[in-house]
Amino acid sequence: MSAPVVVAVTADSPADRAGVQPGDRLLTINDRVPRDVIEYQLLVDEPSVTLTLDTGGLQREVVVDKPDGSPMGVEVDSALFDRVRTCDNHCEFCFIYQLPPGLRRSLYVKDDDYRLSFLYGNFTTLTRFTEADLERVVSESLGPLYVSIHATDPGKRTEMLRNRRGATSLRWLRALLDHGVEVHGQVVVCPGLNDGAWLEDTLAGVADRFSDLASLCVVPLGVSRHNDEPRMRAHTTVEAIAVVEIVEAWQERFLAAMGRRLVHAADEYHLLAGRAFPPVEAYDDVEMTEDGVGMARAFELEFHSAEEGTAGNSSEEWVSTERSSGFFRSMEGAPAMGYRAPRTCGADVTDGVDGDAVAIRVPLVRPRRDAPIGVLTGTLGAAILGPLVSIIGRDDVRLLPVENRFFGGNVGVTGLMVGEDIARVLADEPAGHRYLLPDVCLSGGRFLDGSSPEDLPRPVEVVPADGRSLRTALEEST
Repeated sequence: MSAPVVVAVTADSPADRAGVQPGDRLLTINDRVPRDVIEYQLLVDEPSVTLTLDTGGLQREVVVDKPDGSPMGVEVDSALFDRVRTCDNHCEFCFIYQLPPGLRRSLYVKDDDYRLSFLYGNFTTLTRFTEADLERVVSESLGPLYVSIHATDPGKRTEMLRNRRGATSLRWLRALLDHGVEVHGQVVVCPGLNDGAWLEDTLAGVADRFSDLASLCVVPLGVSRHNDEPRMRAHTTVEAIAVVEIVEAWQERFLAAMGRRLVHAADEYHLLAGRAFPPVEAYDDVEMTEDGVGMARAFELEFHSAEEGTAGNSSEEWVSTERSSGFFRSMEGAPAMGYRAPRTCGADVTDGVDGDAVAIRVPLVRPRRDAPIGVLTGTLGAAILGPLVSIIGRDDVRLLPVENRFFGGNVGVTGLMVGEDIARVLADEPAGHRYLLPDVCLSGGRFLDGSSPEDLPRPVEVVPADGRSLRTALEEST
């Protein structure tokens, strides 16, 4: 156990008035030692909370009085106070094994912890799940959870995870569903390993045993230039088309049998296959855009909804729903970690709705508002943005696709752009133009390679990665 450290106290909050300070180590809450922020929130929901704090080596006790269930006003440094349950699988396709050396230590941590699945939407294989975990998930209603399936055949799943427990761990998925826990599934498809007939077998297994999943996302294997697994390679166009066709066939089967499509292919598959994205209604209101499903359609609708008079229709309602996986935003004390950390470059801003922090456009230098615009995006994002940007009717707006040489391989998503590659592109661009950078490639104001927008050779404007924000930024002239 590691006592959580208070990193922020909301001004004039109950905790602030009681004397809680940043830097305090939280030893006990009402004489109990919490394991994680989930237990932390249950304890601090009481109207009178007694905290034992360690302040610079001196222990002190404070009592925080507040309305029952209201926030105490404290943020701590970690979501888990005991050890993170790390992953003991050895999947050939694990992207953590494909990271270059020298990145932040936290990026190399492989977790397989159901609590991080609940809090942040991380995927778990359930190979380290236990009866005690099931009891806690059910008794505390810890859902939704996100489960990596990859294959339903026991032997194939063992091969995929390179872990003998892979053969039996899906029994926990069945138990979770039996107890009414909302679960979203994922299948990472590796060409020649679990595609084709094996993908058919997996979807048949889902239909037979796990048809009460909230959704199932089929995503393509990502291969970086640092991959050293000989069986791992990118999809060919023919293979991508085959995956899309298999998914579409099973969607029809699920729709006929259950009234919903259940399984969805990631947008990247449609790009690789050269196929149009499905219409909005085909996504069944699935909230899995963070897994690359429906992201293009959502972005397109957001982009068009910026036009006056289009807000308020059913498509707009789908776009405007909360699409962040996990419950970290509503979990008092839980830090926003990794790709759910604040995106802005050190700006402290709110959106005016419940005081939630949001990533807004923060120009480091304000160029002329009528200056030509360059939109930075990943190579895959360029295929989506191109048709949208063209309807603006400005001939001084151009896309700047950023080839990802840092990771290499088939990595082309915008969220994995790094400062090194963006700097290479901007170095050849003229000064005085406006350069729009999507915030999705930042975490805590930094790129994955550790650099920040301030390190780039041209000033950039950090724009939220949604269609409405991009259109607004493109149409600004004053």
